[in-house]
Amino acid sequence: MDSYYNPEDLGKFATMGEFAPELWEKFMAYYGAVFEAGALTKREKALIALAVAHAVQCPYCIDAYTQSCLENGANEEQMTEAVHVACALRGGASLVHGVQMKNTAKGLSL
Repeated sequence: MDSYYNPEDLGKFATMGEFAPELWEKFMAYYGAVFEAGALTKREKALIALAVAHAVQCPYCIDAYTQSCLENGANEEQMTEAVHVACALRGGASLVHGVQMKNTAKGLSL
């Protein structure tokens, strides 16, 4: 194996319920309900999930929500834009934490 990430492991996700089936069932019920159409369409939710997957850098989620986006009618232009939204937020969050660095440096300066 060339990396820690093995795409085949996504198919093993359900094994996480082996030793805690009640918790797994509750999680899956919640998870399923979250992704049903409501105030947001399934396509919109899939695009949000794809952006979040990139922000948290989960390769399994990126694979799963790329597929979900396509299955729910999103195109590559929309998916790419969602990834750029995640990038902008992640970059902005890193930059705003620079204020903490500046505050600390100011307090430590001689």
